[in-house]
Amino acid sequence: MAGKYSKLSRAEIFNLFDILATDAPNPEGELEYVNAFTLLVAVVLSAQATDVGVNKATKALWPIADTPEKMLALGLDGVKEHVKTIGLFNTKAKNVIKLCEDLISKFGSQVPESQEELESLAGVGRKTALVVRNIAFGHPTCAVDTHIFRVSNRTGLAPGKNVLKVEQALEKVIPEPFQMNAHHWLILHGRYICKARKPECGKCKIIDLCKFKEKTV
Repeated sequence: MAGKYSKLSRAEIFNLFDILATDAPNPEGELEYVNAFTLLVAVVLSAQATDVGVNKATKALWPIADTPEKMLALGLDGVKEHVKTIGLFNTKAKNVIKLCEDLISKFGSQVPESQEELESLAGVGRKTALVVRNIAFGHPTCAVDTHIFRVSNRTGLAPGKNVLKVEQALEKVIPEPFQMNAHHWLILHGRYICKARKPECGKCKIIDLCKFKEKTV
């Protein structure tokens, strides 16, 4: 066992990530963005929404609003018009406007790098900040979404009763060579293989390492 944080041994954990890394050597997030600012806004918009849905909404937004100033120039109604197909769009549009105002007034229009400063922005929680720090700034963070939470618990990689417990466990057990891309691999695995309702265990390349008792094979 990898201490109290995993049901897998250190060798099994390394093997698990090695398999996922071999399958997807250069994993990327599926949200579309053009810079750190648009990444931040995209992640804010993605809360309780699909990446596909966010990408459809922002396809026409990024060419005209790729800076805080340009986004503010659209006004609240203009932002709402672009993101109205996304769930909770009214609240999210208000957060985007406030976020832009704060970026301009407090951070010189630049997306801050620290966790604390990111979380000070409207609509930015712990998970959003971790995603931005990883993708935009290259920090080896692992933001736990529903997919990672499910995969971590099912496999026994980093079981926990809540998101924070799983995040803390993952920090302890992910081997150093895999820390930068671990969250991408786990999200993709949860999204396309270890699905919530009907996990496709027959297609799973880490099935021999997985501790999930209700495998579909």
